[in-house]
Amino acid sequence: MSSTFLFIIAAVVVFVFVLLIGLFQRYKRCPSDRILVVYGKVGKGADDQGRSAKCIHGGAAFIWPIIQDYEFLDLTPISIEVMLTNALSRQNIRVDVPSRFTVGISTEEGVMNNAAERLLGQSQQSIHDLAKDIIFGQLRLVVATMDIEEINSNRDKFLANVASNVEAELKKIGLKLINVNVTDIKDESGYIEALGKEAAAKAINDARKSVAEKVRDGSIGEANAHQEQRVKVASADAMAVEGENTAKITIAQSDAARREKEAEAQKIAIAAEKVQSAKALEEAYAAEQEAENARARRDKATQTADVVIPAQIDKEKVEIAAEAEAEMIRRKARGEADAILFMKEAEAKGIYEVLTKQAEGFKQIVSAAGNNSRDAVLLIIADKLNELVKLQTEAIKNIKIDKITVWDSGNGENEKSSTANFISGLYKSVPPLQEMFGMAGMELPDYLKGKSTEEIQKLASEVKKKNEPKKPKEANDPPKNDTAK
Repeated sequence: MSSTFLFIIAAVVVFVFVLLIGLFQRYKRCPSDRILVVYGKVGKGADDQGRSAKCIHGGAAFIWPIIQDYEFLDLTPISIEVMLTNALSRQNIRVDVPSRFTVGISTEEGVMNNAAERLLGQSQQSIHDLAKDIIFGQLRLVVATMDIEEINSNRDKFLANVASNVEAELKKIGLKLINVNVTDIKDESGYIEALGKEAAAKAINDARKSVAEKVRDGSIGEANAHQEQRVKVASADAMAVEGENTAKITIAQSDAARREKEAEAQKIAIAAEKVQSAKALEEAYAAEQEAENARARRDKATQTADVVIPAQIDKEKVEIAAEAEAEMIRRKARGEADAILFMKEAEAKGIYEVLTKQAEGFKQIVSAAGNNSRDAVLLIIADKLNELVKLQTEAIKNIKIDKITVWDSGNGENEKSSTANFISGLYKSVPPLQEMFGMAGMELPDYLKGKSTEEIQKLASEVKKKNEPKKPKEANDPPKNDTAK
């Protein structure tokens, strides 16, 4: 049993090893001088269409077994010799254009796919022949669109036209034009040779003409040189004489200027001596004046130290004393102001407390009246009624009457004597309660107007009884008899 198990394990290991070797062998690397073409099932392109092949240059790829395979395209350049003969130019002149083209498989993206589709599996010779046929046709087409002179003289344009036409056609099969070399161009009619002879003759004639012109120019130049020589010699002699005279004049002017400068220098020296003497005197006077100024400053400083400085010290003492007194006054005033402020705050606080207590008392009176404003006013008036009556009586109490004489005839109104009417009228002169409230800016309620003192007190007692809390009824209290009541 164990040997069978070991055999199975060995078989699995061998299978895995062989599988790994096979997978490693399917991983292909592409050298730099080749293109790796993977064909089979290679996925889709940018247009979501199935691709025929995948081209890789300078990389590597894993080739899936069964569904994929691979080949290489060689990038080695191919040299093609093209001996184009009897090609018609635009002037209908037949020319021979021997040339050599160098082509190779392109590594440009997209063009490589063309090479994979059209050249994969082809030999170098087959590719050579195919490219040669394409080049022949395009070269004939380019020659037919140009003149002989243009082909012969403007080789750069001719080669550019050939390269653009040939390369456009070679890309269709995946090739790239590397180089074009045209050796010599000939025609069967000798037109190009005649053009060469004409150019040679023109060059010879131009050379002869140039030689004659140069000889002529040499003779004229020689005569001009002799003439210029004589003119320049005479001019040089005249300039020499003129130079001598100018030199003499310059010498004379120089002597005059020298003497003038000497005189001016002597004058300046004399003036400088006088100026220096004057400056010496001026400096002496200035020194004496400076000494006098110094003595004056010293005397002034002495006077300042003896008089001004003591006065200034006394002045500063007075200022310091005044500032100290002012500071004491300011502090005293600040203390008095703080005391007044404290007293006023205490008075305000006392008033606030009184008003608060009064408000609480009024609130309790209203509560005692069962929160009825009419009954609350009645209680307040009843409480102050004695004081109000007292004030009424005092209105005539202090009237000083020394002597009253009454003549009573006994005939009074309303069955009263004249003396009784007098006393009654005197008491009526006391202001009524309603008028007293009016003079104080208040007004009695409507239900108190016209009421007497006794009536007001009676109403107040009824309000108090009504708002007193009721006592609980005892069990042994006899039942009330409504009839007895």
